[in-house]
Parts: sequence; C-alpha cells; structure tokens
Amino acid sequence: MTRPSDLSSTNGQVPLTNGEVPPHIVAEPEIEAPFPLPPGYLVHLPRRGRLFTRWSEPPRGRPTVVLLHGWMATADLNWFACYEPLAEHFGVIAPDHRGHGRGIRSRRWVRLADCADDVAELIETLGLGPVIAVGYSMGGPIAQLLWHRHRELVRGLVLCATARNFRGHPRDRILFALLEAAAGGMRTMPEPLRDSLRRRIPLVSSRESRTRDWARSQIARHDWRMVLEAGVSLGRFSSHEWVSFVDVPTAVVITERDRLVPPRRQVKLAAAIPGSTVHRVPGDHLVCATSPELFVPALLEACLLVADRSRA
Repeated sequence: MTRPSDLSSTNGQVPLTNGEVPPHIVAEPEIEAPFPLPPGYLVHLPRRGRLFTRWSEPPRGRPTVVLLHGWMATADLNWFACYEPLAEHFGVIAPDHRGHGRGIRSRRWVRLADCADDVAELIETLGLGPVIAVGYSMGGPIAQLLWHRHRELVRGLVLCATARNFRGHPRDRILFALLEAAAGGMRTMPEPLRDSLRRRIPLVSSRESRTRDWARSQIARHDWRMVLEAGVSLGRFSSHEWVSFVDVPTAVVITERDRLVPPRRQVKLAAAIPGSTVHRVPGDHLVCATSPELFVPALLEACLLVADRSRA
C-alpha cells in the first residue's frame, strides 16, 4: 500500500506505482485555508494524469471514505467542515474532479463516467479499497457510477443532496440545453477570449475576507470549459435503469429545503435503492458549506451506519 509519505506534497515529486518519478511538480501558490484541512497530495494516475487529493489514513480497523464533491465546487469547498469529524472515524480521501480545482486536465469532453474511473484509479493507486463512496450533488452520480463500473472497490454508498437524474422539470431541460450551448462555445472560442471570460465569472463572496479570498483561490483554479462540460454531462445522467440493483449498504442524506435538487427526487433515489436509510437535514443545497452544524451530524451518522452495515 502506498503511504502519504511516499507521495509528493504540493511542492514535491509524485512517485509512480512502479517506483519511477515523473518530472518535478510545482504547486500553484495557495492562500492558507481558514479551516484545518488534511494533507494535500498531487497523485499521478498512470493511465489518466495528475490530480490533487486530500488524504488522511484511517484509524486502525476503520474503512476509508472517498468524498466526491458537487458541480462547480472543489473537494475543499464542499467538504472543509467534514474532514475533521470524519477523520476521527475513517480514512479520508477527497479528490478534485476533472476541470475543477486541481483536478485532471484533458482535451476530451468531460464525462461523469470518466470522473468515476479517475476515482477508481486513485483508489487503486493508493492501495485503498473497498471504500465508502460519499457523493454530494454531482458527486452523487459519480458515486453511483463508481459502484456501477467498479463494484469491487465499493463497500457502501452515502448519497447527499442528489438524485437519479437532473432533468425532471422543463426548467432543468432548458438550463442544461443552455449549458450545452455554452460548453460548445467555449470549445470553439479563441484562448485569449476564453481566458478573459474566465476572469469575469463571478466568484464566491463572503463577509469574512480571509474566507472569501480562500474561496476565490479555489474557484480560480477551475478550467471553465471542463466545468461547463461536466454540467452538461450531469444533465445527461440517469441511473434509473440500474440503481435498483445497488447491493451495498446505502444511506441517502436529504436536504429538505433544496431548490436545486428537489427533496422529492432525493426521496425517489432512496426508495429506488433496496434497504437504503434516510437522513434528513433542514437545509438548502449549500447547507454543507453554509450550515455545517446541521449537515455534518447527519453525514457522520450516515457514514457510521453504512460502515457498520458493511461489516455485517
């Protein structure tokens, strides 16, 4: 098993699984986070590329959770309040998805299936697994696909603020059609103009300047062409035909005041998975970041229950 000490920190080198070392990797300057975060590593995936992941090892005898963030977020923006509570009970890995933050860069169209395959190779490269896959919003489909495509790597699922599909309302279909047009435009746009638009995309605001600057530094790393393509792929996703075959312990965390992923869709997801448990949070779609005191206890309860059931 590869250990964190064997990988590069964000300013070092990343050894491959065969012991070779790729060219020196220099991290972009990073504003110190206003929250405690696990160590971060640039991990070379031999068949896919390099991505950034947070990683803390599990307490003895405990499983690892892989935290899969939502669309337009990063691992840190989505999970910053969850790292420490989860690390008391689990190993934690939290990668940035393709095009998001310090995730893999590619000229290929971004597919959620590729994001799931990235996570699978990350788990294998780090010598982990099977893991509990925890997906939030877009991370929910990625977690479902991880089970669907790499069943041997998954021992449980925790699905938060997510659904089996994201096109159930005419308004959603219009939104994703606009995203598809925008993503296509980004592919044909000259690079200087594309860079100019990226600089003008509104960033997260906060009353607290240190938090605001940190959030801006996270979002500034996005490749917006890839982020838009990920949004299009999210609109195309559906697990209706196979989600009922999920055969690992599953918990669904429902955000009860969610206007982006309506609670009724989250309830349908839970109903479709045999034996899944439901954990309700009185918050909206951003509750993981804006009201972690509401979200974290429900997430921790769900993860502990899935871990216990997966050992039975």
